[in-house]
Formats: sequence, C-alpha cells, structure tokens
Amino acid sequence: MTDHAMESLLRPAVELYTVGVCAGAAALCLHSPWAVALSPEIGAGMAVAYTAFGLKRLNEARVVLRYRRNIRRLPRYSLTSRQIPVSNKRLFMGRGFLWTRLHTQRLVEAQDPALARYVNQSAAYQCARRLERALEKAPFALSRLAQFTAWDSPFNPVRPLPPVGGSPLLHGVEPHEGEASLPLGERVGHTLVLGTTRVGKTRLAEVYITQDIHRQKPEVVVVFDPKGDADLLKRMYVEARRAGREKEFYVFHLGWPEISARYNAIGRFGRISEVATRIAGQLSGEGNSAAFREFAWRFVNIIARALIELGRRPDYLQIQRHVVNIDALFIEYAQQFFAHHDPQAWEAIVQIEGRLNEKNIPRHMIGREKRVIAIEQYLAAKRIFDPVMDGLRSAVRYDRTYFDKIVASLLPLLEKLTSGKTAQLLAPNYTDLDDPRPIFDWLQVIRKRGIVYVGLDALTDAEVAAAVGNSMFADLVSVAGHIYKHGVDHGLPGVYSSAEKLPINLHADEFNELMGDEFIPLINKGGGAGIQVTAYTQTLSDIEARIGNRAKAGQVIGNFNTLQMLRVRETATAELLTNQLPKVNVQTRTLVSGATDTADPDAHTDFTSSSQDRVSSTAVPLIEPAHIVSLPKGQMFSFQEGGQLWKVRMPLPQSSNDDAMPKDLQELANHMRESYNANAGNWWTSAGGAPTVDFNPETPPPTRKRQY
Repeated sequence: MTDHAMESLLRPAVELYTVGVCAGAAALCLHSPWAVALSPEIGAGMAVAYTAFGLKRLNEARVVLRYRRNIRRLPRYSLTSRQIPVSNKRLFMGRGFLWTRLHTQRLVEAQDPALARYVNQSAAYQCARRLERALEKAPFALSRLAQFTAWDSPFNPVRPLPPVGGSPLLHGVEPHEGEASLPLGERVGHTLVLGTTRVGKTRLAEVYITQDIHRQKPEVVVVFDPKGDADLLKRMYVEARRAGREKEFYVFHLGWPEISARYNAIGRFGRISEVATRIAGQLSGEGNSAAFREFAWRFVNIIARALIELGRRPDYLQIQRHVVNIDALFIEYAQQFFAHHDPQAWEAIVQIEGRLNEKNIPRHMIGREKRVIAIEQYLAAKRIFDPVMDGLRSAVRYDRTYFDKIVASLLPLLEKLTSGKTAQLLAPNYTDLDDPRPIFDWLQVIRKRGIVYVGLDALTDAEVAAAVGNSMFADLVSVAGHIYKHGVDHGLPGVYSSAEKLPINLHADEFNELMGDEFIPLINKGGGAGIQVTAYTQTLSDIEARIGNRAKAGQVIGNFNTLQMLRVRETATAELLTNQLPKVNVQTRTLVSGATDTADPDAHTDFTSSSQDRVSSTAVPLIEPAHIVSLPKGQMFSFQEGGQLWKVRMPLPQSSNDDAMPKDLQELANHMRESYNANAGNWWTSAGGAPTVDFNPETPPPTRKRQY
C-alpha cells in the first residue's frame, strides 16, 4: 500500500481475497500435495510459505478494516482517577497523535463524495435510529424493541454512537494513537484552553489537577472556580485525601461562608503601597475615571499607612469604615502620636475645641467633628511634621461634600467586598479564637505546598466574584514578586533561600470572569517565581470584552505558549490556532477518460480512447477553522512545544469506590449541585457516569464549622 503514489485506506479490503486463496492453497498443499504434483515434504514447505504470505496480507487487511472502523466509531477510552498516569517529567493529556501532512491528506480523501459509503453510518444503523424515534411513545411491548436497538454494547450491531457530536473523522484518520503528553518544562510558559460550553474543559481540568496533586514532590495547586462545580470540588478533595495531603486542603467559597476558610486579600504585603494598588486597581481607569482612581489610591494609601502605624492589619472592612468616616482614624492616630511626642498637646486641643463655634469654623471644615478641627488648628500652629499625620490632615481638609463625590467610585467596590457574610471571609477577626475556620494567605499556602479550591459563586453575584478574584490575583502577583526576589522560604528562621523553583499550578476556570489588569503581570512575569497558569475560557471575545481593550487582550493571549483548543463556535477563536499553522501539499487524484474518432475513411482505426489517473499536488492549510468547529466533545488540538500540533482525546471518567468526603463537604457539594445545576449536560455520563456521592437531599444547608 505504501509503494503507490497515494495511500488509499478507504476502499474494499481486497487483501482478504488473497488471504482466502492462500488459506485454500495451504490446505491443499497439506492435505493433497499430489494434486499439485508435490511431494509431502515440499507440500508442507509450500503450505508454510502460503500461510506466511496470507498472514502478511491479513495484517494489511486488518489495517484497512481498522481504519474504516475508526472513521465511523472510535474505541471507548475511559479511566478511573487511579488509572490516570502521573509523571514527574510530563503532563498526561489523553490519547492522541502528532498531526502531520499525512493526516491532512487522509482527511481530504475521506471527504470525497465517492467514498461516502465508508464514512457515513450504515443503512441498518440509520434505520435503527428512525425506529427508536418512531417507537418512543409506543406500547411497552414495542418499546422493548427500541431498547434493544439502543443497547450500548459491542454485541449490538446497530449500537448508537456516544453523545459527543462532531466528526469522528478528525481522530479516526490515525488508527495508531498513543499517549499524548506535554513536558512539564513547557507549563511554566502557561497554557490556554479554549472551548465552548459543555465540551469537556472541566473534565480536562480534573485530569490535570489530579496529576498536579499526586506528583512525587508535592506541588502547590490553586483552582479558581467561578461557577462552583461540585464535581470539581469533590475530585480535588478525594485526590488530596488519596495522596495523603488532606491536611493541606483549603476550601474558600463565597457561597458557603459557614465552612469556608478565611482570607485577607490585603493583609499581607511587601510595601504598604500595595494595599492601595490592589484596591484602586479594580476601579476604571478609562477617560475621566483615571483622576478619580488616582485619588482613591492616594486616600486608601493614607488609611493603610495610618492603620499600620496603629499596629493593625489592614482589611476591607477597616478600609471601608475609614473611607466613610476619616475623622475617627484622624483622632485615634493623633492620640497615639501626641502620647509619644507631645503629651501636653491635649490640653491645648481641648481649649481650642471649646472656643469653636459656627462662626469661626473654616468653610472647608464645616461638617467635621470639632475635635478634628481643633487638632488641625493645633498642628498648623505648632508646625509638627509627620508623614502619616500630614496625609490624614490633607484628607480631613477637603470639603466634606467634595470629598464624598471623589470617593464615590471607591465605595461601591468596598460595599461589594464587605456586605453580609462575605465580610467574615475577607476581613477575618484574627483575635477570635473560637472560630475554627482557618485563615490563609498565599505565601503560607505555597510554603505548605497546599491545595486550594476557590469557589467564587459567580452565578449568584458576578460582581463580587470578579472583585474577589481580582484581589486574589493582585495578591498572587505580589507574592510572586517576593518569591522571585527572595525565594519561598525567605524570612524563616534557620532557612536559607534556595534557587530551586517550586511549581505553583494555578488553574483558572472561566478566567475571563476574574481577569483584570492584575492578571497581565501574573502571566507575564509570574513564571519567574514558578507560577504555571492554566486558563480555561470559551472565546477570544470573552477576554477582550472583559478587559475592554483589544491590545491588552492580545497581550494576554501572547503570554500563553501552549494553546489547547476544544470545539469552539467563534471563527476568530479557531483562527487563533489555524493562522499559526503552515500549509502543506496534499495529493489529489483525477480520473481522465476520452475518445477521439478519425475522419479519414482509409484509416484502419476508426477511433482512439484513453483513460488516465492523474495525481496532482495542492497546497492546503494543515487544519481549517471548520475542523475545530466540528470537534467531538472531549477532543482537542494541542499546539505546543513551539509548533507541534497534537490531536488528543481525553479519557472519559469512571467512578471508583474511594470517592468519600467529610459530611459537611458532602453537604456543600450537594447544595452546589442543586443551586448551580452543575451536572446539566455532562456529556460523559454515558460512559459510566461522573463520580457521584450519595447523600441525603433532605439535609439542610451546611452549618457545622470544620477546619481543613
């Protein structure tokens, strides 16, 4: 087959004719060698020769038959979480092959209308599907027939295809698939996974996260889940427990604060100015809003510096309290400052406060407390200089009405982060020893090689989810800068900084919902600190719409070295991959026939005819956007390692007997399923079902507190 100008696998398996002849000839040579004028010894030798040649042709026929079968239906591929291979050098993706010019050639050939009988399903298959539709509401006796034709078993000759859609051609063009993987060294260049809704992005994330949890050297695993996928949470905990790392497992969930860990996004910093940057960075900086954002940054920075001088750890609740009423902070800081530098100042301040009335209060200080005005006048008279005090004085000297207007853009953000029970999670009380919910920060998690699930409850409140996600990303950028400069263990007693990087695997599902300006430096410079981002989203337009700037969206995309694309519905998204691929030459065959008569009556030839097979070469794209749009669920193209294109199908999950969770996490997962309907449209359930947990649907929402 390989000696011809064109490979042809979509054809009758004519090799079987040779196999039949060889089998008959071998039998004849063994049973009746005299019939072909052979001695018994020579007949036995000829039988061996015929058998060897027949086996060779049988193997060639097997290749053709296997190829024709795969074109219509791929073999089932499913794994339990225990069967997912874990390597310290490569990241397992599934089964697949390196896409080359040969596969493009086979794909072009399979689309030939003359070969449709090998590509389309058989008439019996189509008849069985029509029968199932016709008997859908038939009496029970007849409906049994439909159940038989729909039986999902290899013994069913008209077995239905798995509900994955798409074109099986795209993976069936390679009958000899193998294990597809990505070198771990490539992950630090970050990975972008694109795919429309319900095509397997979360399942792919489960495969990657399972490996990250189980590696020989424990790695940090952080998962951002805006939707709140109960199966993903369950999978993470089960794998952490199986790896013996459940003590390092944290659950942070905005929708279930009763059992969530607590986190202060602005409680840890290298420089005080980072507090203001993380808060004000989430405000709009477009057009006239830029000036208001700069003022908000300065005002938050003044408050943060004062809180640090007072010995307090900043949090969103304190920032909001003092944005609304800066007077209390000004008085409190003045008390501490005068107690150390001018103990006699309060007597003079009290005297000034007693002389104040509506007539001698400056116009710009109207509405302020009299004590604030007295302190301001005393400081102006004494000419005392202190950086923090000067900042607070500049804030209180603003006209109250004007001040409220210029902080108007800051207050909605702080309200989002401090309303209801969210405040308990984002502004934890460090002195409350009766609260068993742990408080974590990213540097602590990294040092412990922790596993963190972050559920942002975006389906309930997308605004708060985006604000919290941006805060966490900003905090991670700060931690990455610290690790890049000093190492993970810098500052610990008896520990010296190590040049070895600790892999920090950051999985961001629906990351377009969380992304802000903080995400760009995280993927741009985070690799130097060992952060390996795997981001999952639907389309390029999602990224651009979230950022609001096409150039910045391109900047984000340009920082992902590995691109993995499942089925997408946007042509521009598909072209992100196809435009980076070269064109290849494929061969096409053309049948040419003709006849020519002669006008010479004396000629001995009345006409001439000719029949030709012409093989020509044409340049076509390696793959086209239409191929990506027609991918089945659970399959993807992976563009990796600087230009290699892999065609991959991920394993379908199989349930196992060790999927056990604590009671309160079971309750959380149960209510996540009910609230978010996370299992709607799970395409893999036909392969044995996604792992499930048995718990009582009548159980009330989780209220018991527990530490993980």
